[in-house]
Amino acid sequence: MLDQYDKITEACAAIAARWPHAPAAGVILGSGLGGVTGAITEKVTIPYDEIPHFARSTAHGHAGQLVCGRLEGVPVVVMEGRQHAYEGYPLAQITFPVRVLRRLGAGRLIVTNACGGLNPHFRTGDLMVIDDHINLMNDNPLVGINDERLGPRFPDMSAPYTPRLIDEALEVARRENFVAHRGVYVAVTGPNLETRAEYRFLRGIGADVVGMSTVPEVIVAVHSGLEVLGISVITDMCLPDALEAATVEKILAVARSAEPKLRAIVTRAVKSAAG
Repeated sequence: MLDQYDKITEACAAIAARWPHAPAAGVILGSGLGGVTGAITEKVTIPYDEIPHFARSTAHGHAGQLVCGRLEGVPVVVMEGRQHAYEGYPLAQITFPVRVLRRLGAGRLIVTNACGGLNPHFRTGDLMVIDDHINLMNDNPLVGINDERLGPRFPDMSAPYTPRLIDEALEVARRENFVAHRGVYVAVTGPNLETRAEYRFLRGIGADVVGMSTVPEVIVAVHSGLEVLGISVITDMCLPDALEAATVEKILAVARSAEPKLRAIVTRAVKSAAG
């Protein structure tokens, strides 16, 4: 971790040279959710491979670019696509952009994902506002010598997802009349989807949805002092006694269809970040 501080400085300088503003919030868009960027004005798009120390995104449905601009007049930086552990990247590199967003001036991180539903009360296409998470990725982005300039050695995780932002998101869903649950996200490494026995296990330990991202980014966000809002789009149901084969094409199609609901919550969270 000790080599990250200077790398963050270099990445921020490259971004600031093309977009010299301080974002109120940073947003990470998951698989098939890039349509949110359509609402951004005064847009400056920077491919990841043009930013020092950013890794390329190779996952389906991830454009792999930083979109800087204004959402409802509020300055924002959006990651259109992320990196995953299953792509072969270490977690410290996957979460590097979160530290860059923080250094650029963001006080809030809004992180989204496409996920599988474990809770039988959920339905495909529903949203879930993340209340808590379980890390089953067998790794942690904070492993190594801690750099106190970036955050404390032992960050508290009693409330990694900001309660006020959870309430705001659920209120948007009520007002707009769409379904948004509140629940627990479990992160696994992937890239394969889980077996029926694994789905039973994950549900048994308290998870409502399962995915392959988000948790490392949230750990680093908390370490960095960011407020956090997490939103999952349930793209397929993972019920072991009624399990249907899932395809990438179906997952991305459901994610895209849920984009208007996601946009409503993200927009509200960005606007409130500006005070």
